[in-house]
Amino acid sequence: MKRRILLVDDDLPVLLTLKAVLELNHFDVETATSAREAMKKLNEHVYQLVITDARMETEDAGFHVVRAARKQPYNPATAMLTAYPQSSGHWKQEGAQSLLVKPVGTEDLLRQIEALLVRHEDEKHHPSQLKDTAGQHVSSSNREGGRKAS
Repeated sequence: MKRRILLVDDDLPVLLTLKAVLELNHFDVETATSAREAMKKLNEHVYQLVITDARMETEDAGFHVVRAARKQPYNPATAMLTAYPQSSGHWKQEGAQSLLVKPVGTEDLLRQIEALLVRHEDEKHHPSQLKDTAGQHVSSSNREGGRKAS
């Protein structure tokens, strides 16, 4: 079964290029060109992963998409796509599980997506054994950007 991705970006050439790359690598990809369109699709379909551009119709449109995705009962993995990464880790505090920085090479993109999907599945099946990206244990109640457990 192909894994379904919702890919959200208002830059059509980027959107179509990433869609083609992902489909060539055996993903089923649906696209949206705005946060509003993405939120509608989140409620109508089930996705294993949501990748959204941070800045679209507003500076924080991507964060709205991530928050909406995290509220879905099917619990998709979430990744923020941006050409302007913030060093503050704000994307984690908003619920994104991964940050993809544009431009991203095909191999790096696929590696990051696979790692995110594996990590997300592990979190769903073993929430008390979560580790953050630095390998530190975190409690399951803090997985959306809270503090690390001791």
